[in-house]
Amino acid sequence: MLELENVSTYYGNIQALKSVSLHVEKGEIITLIGANGAGKSTTLMSVSGIVPPRSGAIRFHGEPISGDAPDEIVRRGIIQVPEGRHIFPGLTVQENLDMGALLRNDPKGITADLDYVLSLFPILKSRRNQAGGTLSGGEQQMLAISRALMARPRLLLLDEPSLGLAPLIVQQIFEIIEMINRENGTTIFLVEQNANLALKVAHRGYVMETGTITMTDTAERLLANEDVRRAYLGV
Repeated sequence: MLELENVSTYYGNIQALKSVSLHVEKGEIITLIGANGAGKSTTLMSVSGIVPPRSGAIRFHGEPISGDAPDEIVRRGIIQVPEGRHIFPGLTVQENLDMGALLRNDPKGITADLDYVLSLFPILKSRRNQAGGTLSGGEQQMLAISRALMARPRLLLLDEPSLGLAPLIVQQIFEIIEMINRENGTTIFLVEQNANLALKVAHRGYVMETGTITMTDTAERLLANEDVRRAYLGV
């Protein structure tokens, strides 16, 4: 579904990604783990067109997208939930969800998807008329994921969904991530510092260090890998 081939991305003269190659198959969860500053978020932003790569190729279903504008990439069905949530704080929960469906023109499908996301996160149903900025951090993350699902993504990019959240909320978020993949078949590209949780929900994983992919394997084998356990699992 998604392929990065020798992608190099820069911030000015600083190289953030160094010939990164990876792929995501339809229907799977893959995770990219690594230390803070390794280049994980830059990888997602390169896919989204927010920080276009300087060299290399990004293909979605075999078609090149690395030269496309971010709005065109969204129209292709690649939807990102950014680090730090970035909901619209002055809009209500309902208005935020409506923004997620902005490019759609299927009222019945939108209504069905609204019912679905409110069933995933029932707390949002009771907050529908509340300003997004007044929600707790966990509720804002739920809203950010729900807003992305309202776009009916073909590929969902999740950037650090556990960041700054209480452990119980983190567990709930990751259970929902698994459910979205299992029930809808939604393909998910997950970037996460909590390597333990990420590898427990993913099918495959990549390890990134200073802008370079250093390891890839099934999530199960990465969880058991001694180097990964020492560096990222605190074992």
